[in-house]
Amino acid sequence: MDLPLSPPLQPMLAKAAAGVPEQPPGEGAVWSYEPKWDGFRAIVFRDGDEVVLGSRSGKDLGRYFPEMLDAVRVELPERCVLDGELVVPRETGGRTRLDWEALSERIHPAASRVALLAEQTPSQLIGFDLLALGDDDLTGRPFADRRAALLDVVGGSGTAGDGRSCHVTTATTDADVATGWFHTFEGAGLDGVVAKKLAGKYVPNKREMIKVKHSRTADCVVIGYRPHKSQPGIGSMLLGLYADGDVRMIGGASAFTAAKRIEMQEILDRHRVGEDVVHDGEATRWAAGRDRQWVPLNPELVVEVAYDQMEGDRLRHAARFLRWRPDREPSSCTYDQLEVPVRYDLADVLAGGK
Repeated sequence: MDLPLSPPLQPMLAKAAAGVPEQPPGEGAVWSYEPKWDGFRAIVFRDGDEVVLGSRSGKDLGRYFPEMLDAVRVELPERCVLDGELVVPRETGGRTRLDWEALSERIHPAASRVALLAEQTPSQLIGFDLLALGDDDLTGRPFADRRAALLDVVGGSGTAGDGRSCHVTTATTDADVATGWFHTFEGAGLDGVVAKKLAGKYVPNKREMIKVKHSRTADCVVIGYRPHKSQPGIGSMLLGLYADGDVRMIGGASAFTAAKRIEMQEILDRHRVGEDVVHDGEATRWAAGRDRQWVPLNPELVVEVAYDQMEGDRLRHAARFLRWRPDREPSSCTYDQLEVPVRYDLADVLAGGK
């Protein structure tokens, strides 16, 4: 590739904050705010027909998203480098929102399966920064200039469902509007808000942006656990909620310390359905054939966990264990306690959306 920037290139990162940063009083705008997209981060390199979809780790995602390679060749400038997010939108109940499960399933080792999913669940690219155009390296220019150039070359008037695959995220300099997005855009499957300095340069692998993500808690029934694959103790705790009198698995909680894994297993084993009872789960989409056995427990223990979002009736991401709740009856742990985000259409989150 003959571009000012070459792959692999690490993306600029964000550091977490509790709230949307305010604009300084009595001055011009310092921050630009945009929705935080929950997909696969990708830096797109195009030099003529040659296209690379660089992941955050530097791997090329092109083999998993062949339809996007074609779209980039048609919709983006002939020579450019663009920072964005790969997502899979799906229509649900008359509205279009992001589908994390469908996106995750696109990472598959079989070429035939990749081709089928490219047709059934095509991806889209949400651009939010332009790093190079032609022979010009734009990373040293202010973000305000880079975004203006991005809107000019990608065409910010595109909306989800208009036949295009490459879009530009919406943005604002109004902190109150951004705070409103934090609450309303979650219904379209988004993850929070990102704030960028209008005068800021693009700095790879540096946390120069601010991210504000959703954080919630829920009381869940512990219905099982998966043993750790290489160390003593549990690998993850399986969680459930009651609906219509039955407990349904919603996902898991993980990321325990070595000592905590052992302590947890000692506690959970007292509630096993039977010493020799082990269930087999479905093969994970990330590593076909991996052992997915789990140990079922009687639904007697309640834990409080922190989570960010729900995807339908399941957790979008793994939860984080907070504490035991011996004061709660398992049957009281229902879906009613969960916050339900406002339903929002993906078109409203794109530049020029209606």
